[in-house]
Amino acid sequence: MMDELRELYQEVILDHSKNPRNFRHPEDANHEAHGYNPLCGDTVNVYLKMGHNGLIEDAAFEGKGCAISLASASMMTDIIKGKTEAEAREIFSGFKKLVTGEENDFDAGEDTDRLMMLAGVKEFPMRVKCATLPWHAMTSAMDDKPEISTE
Repeated sequence: MMDELRELYQEVILDHSKNPRNFRHPEDANHEAHGYNPLCGDTVNVYLKMGHNGLIEDAAFEGKGCAISLASASMMTDIIKGKTEAEAREIFSGFKKLVTGEENDFDAGEDTDRLMMLAGVKEFPMRVKCATLPWHAMTSAMDDKPEISTE
């Protein structure tokens, strides 16, 4: 059963990396940040359209990197659309604890199952930075800090 589940998770990650959702640069984005992982060369630009009420009206990204970073960015942009800034930060906090192995009981509501697909990176510490890079870029965009590095 675990092997079947692991295989399904790998298929979903590969699908998101080969066919990333929200891979674009929206002209009306009012927050953006560039993230870079010098250890592996992953790079991501996150674009957010934030409403005056703190709602994330749109989220997108562009970049290149490994399957983990692209899949994480693709899933992240899908998940945070329609969330408030506070909700997006809370989801990232839990996700970060999940992929670093600090926490196994992660609850992101209806998005929990999708993010659990990236939980396996905790077995590969060098890959944790790949999975969290887009999320760090998202928070940097919200903080109006245009650059973030995993170093």
